[in-house]
Amino acid sequence: MAAPELVLEAREVMRTFGSGAAALVAVDRVTLGVAAGEALGIVGESGSGKSTLARMLVGLSAPDSGSVALDGEAVDARRRVHRRRLLTRVQFVFQDPASAFNPRRTVGQALEAPLIGLTTLNAAQRRDRVAELLTMVGLRPDHAARHPHAFSGGQLQRVGVARALAAAPAILVLDEPVSALDVSVQAQVLALLRCLRTDANIAMVFVSHDLAVVESLCDRIAVMRRGRVVEEGACRDVLAAPREDYTRSLIAAARFEAA
Repeated sequence: MAAPELVLEAREVMRTFGSGAAALVAVDRVTLGVAAGEALGIVGESGSGKSTLARMLVGLSAPDSGSVALDGEAVDARRRVHRRRLLTRVQFVFQDPASAFNPRRTVGQALEAPLIGLTTLNAAQRRDRVAELLTMVGLRPDHAARHPHAFSGGQLQRVGVARALAAAPAILVLDEPVSALDVSVQAQVLALLRCLRTDANIAMVFVSHDLAVVESLCDRIAVMRRGRVVEEGACRDVLAAPREDYTRSLIAAARFEAA
């Protein structure tokens, strides 16, 4: 069977912070991709480079070398035409929903902003789309008039997902999107993401340190350590029979925490 065509791909990307002897290699020649409708989990300890890789995939950070490809074609987010193409196809969901919103703007204004920049919808159509997005993530259309402080953390993360979906992207990149939420709210947000995969066939790159969360959502998993992918494969295969000692140590730590 031929390998599925990748819709978003990092090709030998490298990212270094600082210079000289103090330079930190955050991502070290990583090649990794996600196919249409697939969910890829990227796991590793804090400082492993997974969030830096995620930010390069969506164009929030540029690689020092290597490239990011969208639908097989290299894109450079520093170029306006490429940045717009990325934004219409790929969207980012931040770890901390509270810090991702302007407290002075209503949720409706936050959801409308990408519609103004990335679509040709008129004002009435944008209002309808905002109501549709809120309903899609389990909130009410009248929530559009509220400011971010009026929402719980779980509700605000739902709004974050709604904003990412505004322009109907094909791919979501989510950086620890449930790590700040309690367990019951985590379950609700994860159920929402699973529904989105089923209903909209959206591809997802899901960055997390929580193996249980990744296992519940993802088809494949990539394990990062010190900026490199040290193991990759089908989620169930990697977690059932890891090849690398580092992966085994992550699994053992996760089981200890769950005990």
